[in-house]
Amino acid sequence: MREEARIFVSLGANLGDPVGQIKEAVKRLKRVPAIRFQGASSFYFTEPVGPVEQPPFVNAVIEMESLLSAEDILVFILQIEKDLGRERSARWGPRRIDLDLLMYSGQTIESPGLRVPHPSMHERRFVLEPLAELAPEMIHSPSRKTVAQLLCELPKEGPWIKRLDEQWT
Repeated sequence: MREEARIFVSLGANLGDPVGQIKEAVKRLKRVPAIRFQGASSFYFTEPVGPVEQPPFVNAVIEMESLLSAEDILVFILQIEKDLGRERSARWGPRRIDLDLLMYSGQTIESPGLRVPHPSMHERRFVLEPLAELAPEMIHSPSRKTVAQLLCELPKEGPWIKRLDEQWT
């Protein structure tokens, strides 16, 4: 019998009610019978990355377990984004909701439309900081470093990030 995969998903939003939209996305993931929710990071208020002028983001990371494949998890994620009004217009632009499959049991997966671990996660404090709350020991397969090590290696200067007092309940 196959072992359940340990899965990490990042969530972000900067339009509408970002915290509410992130909570709604997680609520929808929790309704998928084949997914077991394991935990969530704090919420973080973060400076946007990229050339497009836009409001700050709210970001978080969640941990789940499932027997579903990474491709099946991606299908659920993309459907939730669509249902919550995600529009894919400007690259690195503002968005109502953004869900990214970060890690899938430490595996490296490259298939059409899916790269795991997320190809830019090791460069993004808004991903690594909440992920380190949940799994500092998790190995980032391409670099063979832990999440905690990757976070420590990020330059101190760069986009700002601030933990929010907002709670999940």
